Amino acid sequence: MSTLRFYAVKKTLNRKPVYIDETQRRSELFGSNVFNEATMRQFLTKEAFNSVMAAVETGAKIDRSVADHISTGMKEWSISKGATHYSHWFQPLTGSTAEKHDAFFETIGNGLAIEKFGGAQLVQQEPDASSFPNGGIRNTFEARGYTAWDPTSPAFIYGTTLCIPTVFVAYTGEALDYKTPLLRALYAMDTAAVAVCKYFDKNVKKVNTSLGWEQEYFLIDSALAASRPDIVQTGRTLLGHSAAKGQQLDDHYFGSIPARALAYMMDLEVECMLLGIPVKTRHNEVAPNQFELAPIFDEANLAVDHNSLLMDVMHKVAERHNFKVLFHEKPFAGVNGSGKHNNWSLSTDTGVNLLGPGKTPMSNLQFLTFFINTIKAVNDNEELLRAAIASASNDHRLGANEAPPAIMSIFIGEQLTRVLNELENVTNGKLSPEEKTELKLNVVGKIPDVLLDNTDRNRTSPFAFTGNKFEFRAVGSTANCANPMTVLNTIVAKQLRDFKAEVDKLIKKKEMKKDDAIFNVLRDYIKKSKNILFEGNGYGQAWEKEAEKRGLSNHRTTPEALKAKVSEKAIKIFDEMGVMNKIESEARYEIEMEEYILRIQIEGRVLGDIARNHIVPIAVQYQNRLIKNVKGLKEIYGDDFKKFAQEQLNLIEDISEHISSINSDVTRMTDERRTANLVEDFEIRASDYCFKVKPLFDSIRYHCDKLELLVDDELWPMTKYRELLFTC
Repeated sequence: MSTLRFYAVKKTLNRKPVYIDETQRRSELFGSNVFNEATMRQFLTKEAFNSVMAAVETGAKIDRSVADHISTGMKEWSISKGATHYSHWFQPLTGSTAEKHDAFFETIGNGLAIEKFGGAQLVQQEPDASSFPNGGIRNTFEARGYTAWDPTSPAFIYGTTLCIPTVFVAYTGEALDYKTPLLRALYAMDTAAVAVCKYFDKNVKKVNTSLGWEQEYFLIDSALAASRPDIVQTGRTLLGHSAAKGQQLDDHYFGSIPARALAYMMDLEVECMLLGIPVKTRHNEVAPNQFELAPIFDEANLAVDHNSLLMDVMHKVAERHNFKVLFHEKPFAGVNGSGKHNNWSLSTDTGVNLLGPGKTPMSNLQFLTFFINTIKAVNDNEELLRAAIASASNDHRLGANEAPPAIMSIFIGEQLTRVLNELENVTNGKLSPEEKTELKLNVVGKIPDVLLDNTDRNRTSPFAFTGNKFEFRAVGSTANCANPMTVLNTIVAKQLRDFKAEVDKLIKKKEMKKDDAIFNVLRDYIKKSKNILFEGNGYGQAWEKEAEKRGLSNHRTTPEALKAKVSEKAIKIFDEMGVMNKIESEARYEIEMEEYILRIQIEGRVLGDIARNHIVPIAVQYQNRLIKNVKGLKEIYGDDFKKFAQEQLNLIEDISEHISSINSDVTRMTDERRTANLVEDFEIRASDYCFKVKPLFDSIRYHCDKLELLVDDELWPMTKYRELLFTC
């Protein structure tokens, strides 16, 4: 094993950056492999084009006869680009994308064949769904599941395959993917937000949810990654002593990008341009070998598809550059983990950002309406929002090394806090003309000036307002953005619907003017939502105690956090908003709990194997060297040998203690795992894995890492942190 380690290091040191030609303009490359509007105009009939655009803009259904025209144009375009196959591309509840390739090829008899792709193949397919997670929605022998075309996300060519973004549902109609509930949540948001926008602008007909994700990741040389069984099988290091130099000098963040990493980024960006993924920003992140890329904001459904596609493309491009991409939220202990900040906002078809202040008091009142309703939604559903970002891997990141804590809170800055304090003191009932003028001119009217200095200085906030959007920072780097976006849009849509009902009630029953009613309801929301607002440091016991006083949840682990998804309140919200029914909510809960169990189970088995079959034998081998040395000294010095061999004797004793602890802890961990596996109730099983199996990881790691400091470096089998993090 140690031979493999040094071979991997030597191979890495001899790598050269791959040459990438970046001379072609991005604007010329962008969307070249996407069946976008420009391409559709070229390859579709007018009727077919108008049908697709109506589906995209208004949700209108596409007639099956028209689908045949669309499929023909799509086929001709893709074949002209070198495509030989087509696939429905979907996002099952595995956390990754799925695809089954079918050739355009079709025989017609007499030894003849044609390229065929009809409307039926475009609109719907029936893949074998038996092996995808379903949470008990359907039996394994009932393999039927349907993928249905989502025309709002354009088809694209990757390699030689035409990929058609689709939803994935059971034959009974329940969603088996991430996209279906997201589309429903976006529809709910559109409906609720348009209704509220009518208070301010009667011309608004549609509200789009926009999303800008920031993807953090680590790049590790493929040879180094292959030398670590834990990275290969779990995506993270299960053991390894911290390097003497980590991120403490802050010299990696925004530093000069290493040549090999830059070549990888350039190659990746070319692929992204072809696929219409509008990546714009690249830079070094805080930890060594950690990087980030971010796109221009896009409509949420498309942005989610782009991120899922990107993660797959990143792996494939990495192979060309002899890299392994690590998306795990905490692949290395002691340095920053990786998140996927979700920047979320709302915009109208009239071109207004609803979370951006305007130039008039009325537009600023509209801003405050959506701003405060979002705060109220998060305040009332903070446990559900925490559940949306829960995973075995994100548990390692939350609350450590600059990452947000597991306690949900909102940062809005001192200036906006003052604005809300002013609004909190609005008179109950009808406002006097003087008070209304004061509010509009000196409170609401001055919001744009206030936000000029509202720089976000709190990097630990899980949910922060950053000028014209909210940034959900607690989302983990491995996550499918659809999960948190579904929850966020659902709870805000529900809140906007409740808000409109309250305002309308005041207008009708109390005979208030519209502005008076809006101010009254917003004032009430501010008072009820103050507990979620927090401007301080999110770390430490002080905030935990304060959060407990405020009634905020602090679910540190995934099994605790996920329970919020099947609370009576959550099931009612999802069902009421038409996003998920009770069966779908409970199925997802079971799937995510089972995934948690399996992740910990795999890590436990890998850690036990490494500790017993790699670490302990090498420690014994080194210990035997020391024993041989001590015996030699005794032969030379007789009874006085101890004064010459004391250090060796101490090492022998220390190594024995660590070996003994490793073996006993691995045995305990294995026994606890076997016991947990016998538990039928998945909730109890997940709890046992969380609180009985997983805690032993730390003890095993501690003793293995101590041995790393004691054993001869030339014998140590595992590639070390200094090699993994500083050889690129």
